Amino acid sequence: MTPSDQLFDAVATGAHHDPHAVLGIHPGTDTQGGTEWIVRTRRPLAASVTAVFTDGTRVPLEHVRSGIWEGTRSGSPGAYEILTTYADGPDYISDDPYRHLPTVGEVDLHLIAEGRHEQLWNVLGSHVRTIDGSAGTSFAVWAPNARAVRVVGDFNRWDGQGHSMRSMGGSGVWELFIPGIGAGTAYKFELLSRHGDWVLKADPMARFAELPPATASVVVQSAYSWGDDEWITRRGRSTPVSQPMSVYEVHLGSWRPGLSYRAAADQLVDYVTGLAFTHVEFMPLAEHPFGPSWGYQVTGYYAPTSRFGHPDDLRYLIDRLHRAGVGVIMDWVPGHFPKDEFALARFDGEALYEHPDPQRGEHRDWGTYIFDYGRNEVRNFLVANALYWFEEFHVDGLRVDAVASMLYLDYSREDGEWSPNVHGGRENLEAIRFLQEVNATAYKRYPGIAMMAEESTSFPGVTAPTSRAGLGFGFKWNMGWMNDSLQYVKRDPMYRSHHEGELSFSFVYAFSENYVLPISHDEVVHGKGSLFSRMPGDHWQKLANMRAFLAYMWGHPGKQLLFMGQEFGQISEWSEGRSLDWWLLDQPSHVQLQDFVASLNRTYLDHSALWARDSDGAAFSRLGAPNWNPNVVAFARRDWHGNTVVVVCNFSGVPLENYDMHLPEVGAWHEILNTDAAAYGGSGVGNMGVVHAMDGGHARLVLPPLGVLWLRHESAPGSQSKG
Repeated sequence: MTPSDQLFDAVATGAHHDPHAVLGIHPGTDTQGGTEWIVRTRRPLAASVTAVFTDGTRVPLEHVRSGIWEGTRSGSPGAYEILTTYADGPDYISDDPYRHLPTVGEVDLHLIAEGRHEQLWNVLGSHVRTIDGSAGTSFAVWAPNARAVRVVGDFNRWDGQGHSMRSMGGSGVWELFIPGIGAGTAYKFELLSRHGDWVLKADPMARFAELPPATASVVVQSAYSWGDDEWITRRGRSTPVSQPMSVYEVHLGSWRPGLSYRAAADQLVDYVTGLAFTHVEFMPLAEHPFGPSWGYQVTGYYAPTSRFGHPDDLRYLIDRLHRAGVGVIMDWVPGHFPKDEFALARFDGEALYEHPDPQRGEHRDWGTYIFDYGRNEVRNFLVANALYWFEEFHVDGLRVDAVASMLYLDYSREDGEWSPNVHGGRENLEAIRFLQEVNATAYKRYPGIAMMAEESTSFPGVTAPTSRAGLGFGFKWNMGWMNDSLQYVKRDPMYRSHHEGELSFSFVYAFSENYVLPISHDEVVHGKGSLFSRMPGDHWQKLANMRAFLAYMWGHPGKQLLFMGQEFGQISEWSEGRSLDWWLLDQPSHVQLQDFVASLNRTYLDHSALWARDSDGAAFSRLGAPNWNPNVVAFARRDWHGNTVVVVCNFSGVPLENYDMHLPEVGAWHEILNTDAAAYGGSGVGNMGVVHAMDGGHARLVLPPLGVLWLRHESAPGSQSKG
């Protein structure tokens, strides 16, 4: 069938949904009824065009219409290139994108439509490939509302008329293989909306992007060879909830500004291992246009930010951390995305990734869109993205941001601004199903990883398995503990006795979920001041309060997370625009605090009673009798091997001598940690290293001012360290 003039014109301008139906090589019938092959190509302004086949045959093409040329060949079709001559320019020969078969298969399309493609990044996006002997890059994008889609980039001077994509039917996927381009190519998609306007968009599945404020996607190919097999094997045999976890939270851009992923590797590995943290948690590293968003307004979910280098450089950083025995957690933001015109928002001219209902599709507080969790392809985009970070970057956990905003339809909305679910409730059932799916899938594919929820409400079963109707997370951030304990510790010691419940209320619910105790970036910005600056008293008292609070925190059931800078007593409030106050380490008192944190972590690691049964209420008991003092908070922690550690906190500003307390066992209890030790800058008050418990466990202790003691019974058979 000879194409119509209208069809030729649409294909010539890149405005047709199936350019391959016209361009490329197609079977036809010659005048004798035999088979011939029709070759068509788009070469506007050419003086002559010839199809050069691999068998040496040359087929001159004639101009038909609108820059489209056509010729016929008898025999077999065969591979060919297009030789083009111009009146005022050099001749050139190139492969024809439209002679190639689709690079997306039927099974892939079926899985995408059902929302079950667990390696979506291997199909959509851009990929360097060799097809039919031709090296190039395949492009594929999901845009079901588009009338036409074109690839534009530096390879075609950002004019996509000659690189229009073909629609893969009802799947909504568009595809094109472009020979001759490879890694490093900058590109975007041009999409013709239903309303007739062209929109220019970065690739939602791009695995690399230009350095902001530039916004183009970049073709990337990994050549990295991992060396962390031992770590991954060991991780697969572990259960994080029963392992030690002491997390150092990092904003890479302000930890030590100017460092790339690779340059940060040596310094960060040395620093974190020197302080004996078990994990690093990176604030979001996915591509984002606005630096002060800290990465929480993502435009490139599959692209590590180019601010710090190539994706392989990030692989190197994570690999180095793993080989040093340090796990890697990354913040992940599936709750919302920004409205930037170049990115996901109204991607093909319609609400696509975002929910079409304004009551469910926008976060007014943040000025962002909410994902349409009920749409198969959107849910697949997010589930596959979580798997992508585990698979391609070997991360050990994802901390899921703003889970509460996903769970509730009325989140930050007034009456009349939201609609109930099908059961009349306020829960977002589609988001709940998505969270259950991503958690169940991640744990199935990657044993030993940790999915963490930043969830600030009392939603039940956040860390319950999905088989019991839970959300399936491995951990939940204990935001209640964080708020209560910080409220308590900022009080003058004179008034703390009236507010003991702020510190001990968390014991009531500590075992209802698997908790992480966070002192995160959110607690040291926006006028809140640093952890050090919140502490009452003079400089010495602030440092003593810091040591006491951290020892209480590390002794409390749950895992621990501390934001960078707090380990050495950062004085000023954190800002993403400048470095931490490393100059404070010129002062001995801040070095002593840093040394204390290292000792705290090492002592924690060496005593499994402090981490092996974090979520088991039977392994915890409050202490204090017979002398219950509201300024003293004491408790015992136990592991499965008979080891017990007692934590005694004196949050008053004076030492308490001959303090009566019943300890769990008779005998000698050794001070394994005293926050008031002179080596840490304290006053040196203590028990000479040992406390003796008499009949009934009765003991008399000396409690240092603003101090915490950790005591271990001498007859303990030994702790189970993380090694």
